[in-house]
Amino acid sequence: MSGNHEAKQPAQASAKPPKIDRRIRRTRDTLGGALVRLMHEKPFDNITVQDVLDRAGVSRTTFYTHYRDKDDLFLSDVEDFFELMSTFLTRNRAAPKRVAPVEELLTHVSGVREFHQALIASGKMDDVRELGLGCFARSIEQRLLLAGVNMDPAALRACSHALAGSLFAMMESWLRAGMPVPPSEMDALFHRLVWNGIGR
Repeated sequence: MSGNHEAKQPAQASAKPPKIDRRIRRTRDTLGGALVRLMHEKPFDNITVQDVLDRAGVSRTTFYTHYRDKDDLFLSDVEDFFELMSTFLTRNRAAPKRVAPVEELLTHVSGVREFHQALIASGKMDDVRELGLGCFARSIEQRLLLAGVNMDPAALRACSHALAGSLFAMMESWLRAGMPVPPSEMDALFHRLVWNGIGR
C-alpha cells in the first residue's frame, strides 16, 4: 500500500511503537520495497518469490524466515502501513477531535496513484480494504474514547467500524472522481460527519 517505503510513510512520533530489531526491519522493508517495484512492472500473479529475491538481493532462506510466500509478504507490508497510518494521530498527540488522519492518508494515496492502480489490477483490493478497515476501526475507537465519547462498548465498536467504512468509501469515491478537492477539505468533511452523527 505504501508504494514507497522510504519517502511516503508518516514521520515517527515521540510515542514509540513496539521495537523491531533494525536488521529485521531493514530486511522486511527491502523485500516489501522490491515487491512494490515489481508490481509497477507486471501483474502480481506473474511475480515469483525468486523475482522478489533477485530484486531485493536477499537469500531464499532469509525470505522464508520471515514470510510463507509472496502473499504473506504483501499482506504483512500492507498491514504495517495501515498500523503506522492509523495510529498517526495518537503517536503525534493530535487533538482528540480528530479521530482519523484523513488528510495524511489521502495525501499519501494521492502520491502513489500508479501503485493504487497496480493494487486494483492485482485483485488484492478486498484483502487490502479488510486490513485497513480493521486497523482504522481500532484506532478510531481509541480516539473516540480519548475525546470523551460515552457509549456502550458494543455500540462504540460498531460505530468505529462504521466510521472506518465511511472513511474508505470517501477515499475511494475521491480517487474515482479524480481528487477534486484537497485532502484537508476531505478531512474536514469526514470530521463534520463524525461529530454531527455522534455529538460530544
